[in-house]
Amino acid sequence: MASSTKLRRSSCSFPIVLVSFLNFILFILSSASLAPIILLKTPPTCLGWAFLTVSCISLLSSFIGFYSQLTHFCFMTHVSLLLTSLIGQILAIVALFRKEKSSLSMLKSPRDPREAKLLVRMECGVLMAMFVMQVGVLILTCAVHSSLMREYEGLEADKEAVERKRSMRIAKVQEESMANAAKLGEIKSKKLDERVKSKYGQWVKTDFEG
Repeated sequence: MASSTKLRRSSCSFPIVLVSFLNFILFILSSASLAPIILLKTPPTCLGWAFLTVSCISLLSSFIGFYSQLTHFCFMTHVSLLLTSLIGQILAIVALFRKEKSSLSMLKSPRDPREAKLLVRMECGVLMAMFVMQVGVLILTCAVHSSLMREYEGLEADKEAVERKRSMRIAKVQEESMANAAKLGEIKSKKLDERVKSKYGQWVKTDFEG
């Protein structure tokens, strides 16, 4: 039973380390994605704030990912943030990749057009890397969570089995003690009967002789 628990824990350890590593890379990428938008224009335009919001959600999801791996908590919050961030990243990639000129005009960067275009393409590349990384984090997080849930269910089943065995053992001991008590009672009653018979026999014999 203990060996099976250790096996389940060792089988979960590598995916947990991998998820933590991917969350760390996602944290770095999310932090890096803030720089091109800030460099394009400060303060950012409405579109710039939208890109910053997507990066901040990714940053928050990576932080929650670390926390959830340490405490096995906040799974739904983490998944919700991952999905929200993925949707935002898809929209941002489409806007920067397919509508580059209109995105540049909406960002209203005072920089040289070549520098602005380079920064936009850098942002698009970082968002693509974040998207791929976040998909991997989402898949592995769900896999680790389901594995931990199976482990928890297995531990609960082992606990129930131990409790059943213990209750059966206690019931068996109680039955044996009751049987022993009954035997003791029988022996005592037999001894008492013998004593009564012996005394009664002596009285009868004495009376008869008298």
